[in-house]
Amino acid sequence: MSTTAADTHVKLTRDSNQALGIAQYAIDFLSDDAATKGEPSAKVLERTNLFFTDAVICGLSALALKTNAPTILRDEALQYVVTDATHRLGKATHRGATVFGSKTQVQPEKAILANNAAVREWDSNGTNFGYNPELGHIAGEFGHNDFYGVCIAGAQLTDRDGAYALRAMVCLDEIRGRLAEVFSLKTYKVDHVVHGAIASAAVFGAMLGAKPEQIESAIGMVVAHYIPFRAIRAGKQLSDSKGASAAISSEVAINSVRRSMMGFMGPRDIFRNPEAIFRIFEGPGQMFEKVGTDRANTKQADESPFDLVLGRAGDDFAVMGMHFKLGLYEHQSAGALQAMLDLLAKAPHLLDDASGSKIKSITITAYEPAFGIIGDPAKRNPTTRQSADHSMVYIVATLLRKALANQKSGWTELMLEPYDYSADAIHNERTRALMDKIQFEHGGPDYDKKYPDGIPTSVVIEDTDGTEFESGMVMYPAGHARNTEADLHGILDHKFSLLGKLAFEDPKPVIARFEDLGSKSAEDIANLHDFEIQTRDGFE
Repeated sequence: MSTTAADTHVKLTRDSNQALGIAQYAIDFLSDDAATKGEPSAKVLERTNLFFTDAVICGLSALALKTNAPTILRDEALQYVVTDATHRLGKATHRGATVFGSKTQVQPEKAILANNAAVREWDSNGTNFGYNPELGHIAGEFGHNDFYGVCIAGAQLTDRDGAYALRAMVCLDEIRGRLAEVFSLKTYKVDHVVHGAIASAAVFGAMLGAKPEQIESAIGMVVAHYIPFRAIRAGKQLSDSKGASAAISSEVAINSVRRSMMGFMGPRDIFRNPEAIFRIFEGPGQMFEKVGTDRANTKQADESPFDLVLGRAGDDFAVMGMHFKLGLYEHQSAGALQAMLDLLAKAPHLLDDASGSKIKSITITAYEPAFGIIGDPAKRNPTTRQSADHSMVYIVATLLRKALANQKSGWTELMLEPYDYSADAIHNERTRALMDKIQFEHGGPDYDKKYPDGIPTSVVIEDTDGTEFESGMVMYPAGHARNTEADLHGILDHKFSLLGKLAFEDPKPVIARFEDLGSKSAEDIANLHDFEIQTRDGFE
């Protein structure tokens, strides 16, 4: 492990034990030693807190509408109440962690499972595309801000305050975000949550006082025993497994840490292990060519496929390149939504007839992997919410239906919300008619090469008079890290209120619990989830 740029970064070279290096990085980052502790700038802390608040409000609204997986997993967690007999970690007064809407202390891995599943349920919280051209790290792996429950649980277990929990969130996002830049799991049909599970093990272990070798052991167990494949995201109609993947992987990561701290030792040096996922697929000694099964005649070497550079201080942290979703939609559709909003603002006559009769056709052109993920022919007829929010034609048609009904355009005016993916909405006749007018095409190399720098998408709307209205290529829609035009805070405030009102008559006091996390005391963190969520019947 070495430091660079006046100790603002830590570099873990490919010929080193990177699992041990990640462990030591997390321990140093979360220490109180001024020489090694993480010192992210105020800008980084503010953005991380915004992603955290966004994730929590998404989760609370999912519980309010009694969505299936979050409700089941929360009920499961409440069956694992911490008692004197079951308490095994630390000496803190608060011996367990809490789930959203409860002060009951439960086993941390169960609280983390429940809370992380809730925040991910809508697929509406933050995302990243694994892109760091300054370092040439452009593997382009997806990832999401699903794992903050790890940091809150760790702070509750150790009686730490909000500033410490927030620093842990930066650390977790940094590890998983930088791994996403250097290794594309999806290329090999492995689910992207593996990077988050590795980061969860490292950060939770560091928060609980684990030794570097114990964290290394936990990371080894995660990679050796618990690799989820993208089978959970495949199929004509998606299931609860898709939304709960990050939560389940974080649960096993915390279990691995607890086992290691009790003396169980997993495989060491897992990134250089020639039969673990990293070297099987890439780098020296790879066993398989991409997703094929042919043996590769490559020379064995004692190194992983990548160097890893992790931020320690300043502004250069992975979270600064992550993106917000401004409502409920698969993020690969954000460019199309921005293009539609721009065109409707420029050609308002397209909305003159609420039936959409002024519009003859809509052609959307985008890049891979967007075309493959949300352009699957099966997604032209979604029957479940999880499939509808991964259908480009459904997402755009729903936005247009709302625009026609409201005679408006704009992110706050037309923000897609949970009820836009209810059973009634999915089978709405007007939406289905609008879907029939939409064509989704792959733009080829001209589009593909611009991803993951941006979300290259264009839309052409032809009206019934034969006039075409072209958006041009949209690269950085509102919510994208490189968008400088949108009123991000204003749009997110609207999102928090829109989703918050599903769970509370007045969501402002609860939203305030999660904002300005750095000022919260240890007691505030211990009681962070002590509020009542108002549930609603009839959504699913």
